Amino acid sequence: MICEYKGKRPQIDPTAFIAEDTVITGDVTIGKKSSVWFKTVIRGDVAPVRVGDEVNIQDLSLLHQSPDQPLVIEDGVTVGHQVTLHSAHIKKNALIGMGSLILDGAEIGEQAFIGAGSLVPPGKVIPPNTLAFGRPAKVVRELEEKDIQELNRIRRSYVEKGQYYKNLD
Repeated sequence: MICEYKGKRPQIDPTAFIAEDTVITGDVTIGKKSSVWFKTVIRGDVAPVRVGDEVNIQDLSLLHQSPDQPLVIEDGVTVGHQVTLHSAHIKKNALIGMGSLILDGAEIGEQAFIGAGSLVPPGKVIPPNTLAFGRPAKVVRELEEKDIQELNRIRRSYVEKGQYYKNLD
């Protein structure tokens, strides 16, 4: 379901794949070749949600915000299954592992990897090119080349999957 909220209707690039059982409301923008997977909810009814190009938001995720605190997801980000993103800034090519919670004012650096089940508390900054894990999330190490290759592989596979599903329409 894609619907307007108080005069604001989601703006979704025609190349994006949006699963039929997704709910997207209000002030939401989704970029080129992005994909929003089954049973995900994106509510832009408090502040804007900006999703870049080639982003994948996997099944059962929830995206929302607090007043005057937009949620920004830059290009190439992977958001794993059952992730909650709330008024955060996720920078280019980062990966948020399954079941993680990223809270108000948190910033995930470019090409950072948040391990599955992590909690990034309000205002926490995770540096670029690092692996952070835990509740609360702490940086455990710098990413290695094999980690970066895996982030890229996952991102590319979701762009391909999304375009496959898009072309079934």
